[in-house]
Amino acid sequence: MTADLKPIHDSRSKAEAALDLLVEAAATPGAVLANSLSAEDMVLTDLLVRAGLPVRIVTLDTGMLPAASHELLERAQAHFGIEIEVFAPEASDVAGFVAAQGSAYSFYDSLEARKTCCALRKVVPLDRALAGASSWITGMRREQADSRAGLQAREHDHARSVPKYNPLADWSWSDVLDYTATWEVPISTLYQRGYVSIGCDPCTRALKPGEHPRMGRWWWETDAATKECGLHV
Repeated sequence: MTADLKPIHDSRSKAEAALDLLVEAAATPGAVLANSLSAEDMVLTDLLVRAGLPVRIVTLDTGMLPAASHELLERAQAHFGIEIEVFAPEASDVAGFVAAQGSAYSFYDSLEARKTCCALRKVVPLDRALAGASSWITGMRREQADSRAGLQAREHDHARSVPKYNPLADWSWSDVLDYTATWEVPISTLYQRGYVSIGCDPCTRALKPGEHPRMGRWWWETDAATKECGLHV
């Protein structure tokens, strides 16, 4: 199964290689793309839809997403003609966290509180989304963070006992933007305002000139090695 791929940045080989991995992931029924509403995941959604691959597409609504992400979800579903299944945290988990911490924004106070918030708003819902999945597809790239420098196209998530595919592992940010422009793929309007990595609204900001892309996430934390939410372990 192939898709009609126009030449993109650094030739079309990267898109073809990504599609090959998607075909491999979809070969066993139950493949899931966890679409974070990033430009990377929109690229993967575009490839999946144009190739007609039987992959379930899900996303997480943490309860703290920026308005632009909700708008993009609606726009993407209309553009691709698909329904993206939404998973949200349990209301009781959120209420318990706020009661224990004394504030819904206590994640600013400590790394432990931030990781707890990420766990209940992202990790637990993702675990539900991936229950019974035969493979997990992500839009992660090596360039995104120092902690992802060794990212492989094929991995195994031991925490969930599921094969993990990262078809864009070797893509640059320029590759991503060139693809979305070539194929008119919908992406967040926040990119036009200097954002590169987009998560929850209180935890995400636009980059300052010369900053590493990961500085836009959990911008009050100074240790780059801890700038992960727990989804990818």
